[in-house]
Amino acid sequence: MANVGFIGLGIMGKPMALNLIQGGHTLFVHSRSGVPPELSAAGGIACASGADVARRADLVILMVPDTPDVERVLFDETGVAAGLSSGKTVIDMSSISPIATKAFAERIAALGCDYVDAPVSGGEVGAKAASLTIMVGADPDVFERVRPLFELMGKNITRVGAVGDGQTCKVCNQIIVALNIEAVAEALVFAAKAGADPARVREALMGGFAASRVLEVHGERMVKRTFAPGFRIELHQKDLNLALAGARAMGMSLPNTATAQELFGACVGMGGAQWDHSAMVKALEALASKPVAG
Repeated sequence: MANVGFIGLGIMGKPMALNLIQGGHTLFVHSRSGVPPELSAAGGIACASGADVARRADLVILMVPDTPDVERVLFDETGVAAGLSSGKTVIDMSSISPIATKAFAERIAALGCDYVDAPVSGGEVGAKAASLTIMVGADPDVFERVRPLFELMGKNITRVGAVGDGQTCKVCNQIIVALNIEAVAEALVFAAKAGADPARVREALMGGFAASRVLEVHGERMVKRTFAPGFRIELHQKDLNLALAGARAMGMSLPNTATAQELFGACVGMGGAQWDHSAMVKALEALASKPVAG
């Protein structure tokens, strides 16, 4: 069993950390908002800073919202880098810029430590069930060394390639999810406008070639109007910004990704930054002057 550090104990991080404790690891934890009581009760050891976590743990996992957050957690005066010693490993499971990831990895490598990027997909449900999809960028030997930790948090664990490739894979995931949400939302709004029952339409489509996880889970959210966040619109916006910025840098176009981002922007304009990303349907409902339900 390892001494593991975990920084970032929000919607995703808290259940991931709990799964590591239940797997028998000693966990040193830190969060700007404080350590949740259930994590302390399970045996999580609160630390005053990222540096304190890094001094006490052999591996440090990060699960924070955005690229600037990872940079702050790693390299602030009391950040993780200040507490690292040669031979330790940093695993970033946040979803951030692939370019920044490579730069962070170089700075950590200069300290004699390994760096792994391992963003996840599966949302709060997957985090709680330890069924996350984990997309890993790492050297092969480092990947094999940390894989037992990933197996306590996820089911589909893939080494995509070198450091940074995990983040690139996650950006691809977010493009696909956003466009699937848009497709399902358009279809259900079309059904409602045409006078059909969107709930029955969704049920019928689940048995055909249009079936998907998004139609199953987010289509149900759209019909039942359950938009409490599993994954917030503002976070999906962040991920699509990474996609669009990367496309500009590479001289290519992502036209449908841009459309999805505009629809998320419309939801934010309606006060929905904190809505679940399935609430993209509300922007399309406004354009059609027809809700899916209600």
